[in-house]
Amino acid sequence: MCKATLKTITCKAAVLRGVGEPLKVEEIQVDPPKASEVRIKMLCASLCHTDVLCCNGLPIPLFPRIPGHEGVGMVESVGEGVTEVKEGDIVMPTYIGECGKCDNCRSGKSNLCHTYPLPFNGVMPDGTSRMSTSDGTRIYHHFTCSTWSEYIVIGANYVVKVDPRIPLSHASFMSCGYSTGFGSTWREVLVHKGSTVAVLGLGAVGLGVIEGARTQEAARIIGVDINEKKRALGEAFGMTDFINPSKDSDKRVSELVNELTGGLGVDYCFECTGVPSLLNEAIESSKVGIGSAVLIGAGTETSGQINFIPLLCGRTLKGSIYGGIRTKSDLPIIFNKCLNKLHKCMATCSSKCGVSPNLQ
Repeated sequence: MCKATLKTITCKAAVLRGVGEPLKVEEIQVDPPKASEVRIKMLCASLCHTDVLCCNGLPIPLFPRIPGHEGVGMVESVGEGVTEVKEGDIVMPTYIGECGKCDNCRSGKSNLCHTYPLPFNGVMPDGTSRMSTSDGTRIYHHFTCSTWSEYIVIGANYVVKVDPRIPLSHASFMSCGYSTGFGSTWREVLVHKGSTVAVLGLGAVGLGVIEGARTQEAARIIGVDINEKKRALGEAFGMTDFINPSKDSDKRVSELVNELTGGLGVDYCFECTGVPSLLNEAIESSKVGIGSAVLIGAGTETSGQINFIPLLCGRTLKGSIYGGIRTKSDLPIIFNKCLNKLHKCMATCSSKCGVSPNLQ
């Protein structure tokens, strides 16, 4: 399609007009992509706890707004200068960019790019939005994405190509929650073979941590959740022990974890709930001198008091966005792992029922 002929698209989206107000499906206008931008037809989107926070006005109460930052779609059109993707490509919109040239990207130690930063202001880099209501009111983006819309416009540097053989629902699931947890076990800290791991909160992020720790050959993976149904889920992903603090004991989480580890604590503890009080529990669940606590979860409360004595005793506290995953460098690795697992699953099905695997 000639870029000069690109027009505004009228479509539907879930629009939020204020804290406490219900999401409403409305007709909106989505502008053509400008230079270095991509317009995507969303094919699948999913729900993350961060989207709930967005609806509650966090991190910044900008309205009207279209939530959503997980999903996968097809490139409908591209702006001038876009060469990484083309019309028809299956892609994943992300909220973190990777230039490969800034200090952070070149260090290999962080996924927080200086050139393409994590945007909180709800607009594109030029200070404008590509979406508006039927009366012309500007609609704020959620991070770079707003995936709860039939069409979105996003910077090309925040787009990653997806192998079309991966089912859309799987790709959408990998666009944040699961990948955040999985990546944190080898991008934020390197879980070593034979180590002990505790995971506080067994949602999509926590299950990703469990799978990542299993892949890294951790010897013991302790899942912690107040939902008893999470026991079976955790075990399916590789959890070896389960603690339900509301059922098992009146003791603190850290006390229960320490009891399971002979009083030592774990090598790595991942806090995936966003509950401020559990941050100290994560720190104190890790080993004196060498333990690491990784803060992944985000909640409605953005501050809390940290007990410094446990940290002064040699433990490390690490914050994490997107599990340290670098979008251009690391997501393809996760995609390949997904494809390999699909091949193995289908090969198993073939051996049992005589159906030949076909991922084309």
